[in-house]
Amino acid sequence: MKYVNYPFEDIKRLSFYLATEEYLALNFPKDEYFFMWQVKPSVIFGRNQLIENEVNLPYVRENNIMMYRRKSGGGCVYSDFSNIMFSFITPNFNKDFVFDNYLGKVVNVLKSLGLNAEFSGRNDILIDGMKVSGNAFYKVKDRSIVHGTMLFATDFSVMAQAITPVTAKLESKGIDSVRKRVTNLSDHLTIDIETFKSYMKQHLVDEQITLSTEDIVKIEEIEKEYLTEEFVFGKNPGYSVIKQGYVKAGYLEFRIELKNNKVKKINLMGDYFLLGDQDYLLHKFHHVQFTKEAFSKVLSTIKLSDFVMSLTEEDFLKILF
Repeated sequence: MKYVNYPFEDIKRLSFYLATEEYLALNFPKDEYFFMWQVKPSVIFGRNQLIENEVNLPYVRENNIMMYRRKSGGGCVYSDFSNIMFSFITPNFNKDFVFDNYLGKVVNVLKSLGLNAEFSGRNDILIDGMKVSGNAFYKVKDRSIVHGTMLFATDFSVMAQAITPVTAKLESKGIDSVRKRVTNLSDHLTIDIETFKSYMKQHLVDEQITLSTEDIVKIEEIEKEYLTEEFVFGKNPGYSVIKQGYVKAGYLEFRIELKNNKVKKINLMGDYFLLGDQDYLLHKFHHVQFTKEAFSKVLSTIKLSDFVMSLTEEDFLKILF
């Protein structure tokens, strides 16, 4: 198996590494390739997942966590620089064989470090019964790609909030639940992350190659697809949210139809006193991103109390967000 090195030490976007997998599968000789990578805080969801069902969008945006969609199936994961991502590119085409073979190699490396590791379920690697690695699989022409996570020293409190939908109530017990299901390698090993990566290379590969600057340019071309709004949000059907609450202006209930987190339709009902043209007011929010920041920007251009008696910007946003 060949380890793939980059001709730089920069940290790239997660999408760049996904594009690397494709590039290798499409252009390199039929062989086995492996590489590891790390990214700044990011969430990555499966090919057919609805973002709003997987990600706490307000939290992710407020904390500058990037969002990406991959071409493989499986669930949503969170990654930061204390988490190792790894990729196998292989000419083998049978999914069960690919999972068993390549993840089995990773399990054996962990066992050689004295860890009680096992391959479990569809795509997980466990240590002492707790998940330390989740993996996904997809095909590119006549190649197969397996990529996964290896939790090393990830902040589980951030993970729990980032990949918990805002519609699900997250309490301290929710974070505790995450801690009981997953584990970091750093809780079981005394070596640091770079030493572990070197150990993985030593035990998995017998040759190393380095990509050229020309390869990087071509990878960046492939990456462009991963960054388009159509790819990231295109699988999302329209859906509706209902937000309601009591404020000084009265009972307000918003019914909002969203597509790719943008407002398609918005309606307001309740026992408030209407002073102005409600249709004119609500039309201001059409095609606006459903975020507190975007709505605040719209509200800065109008005076709500001219439309609904005693309604303030603060109360309006409190109900919605």
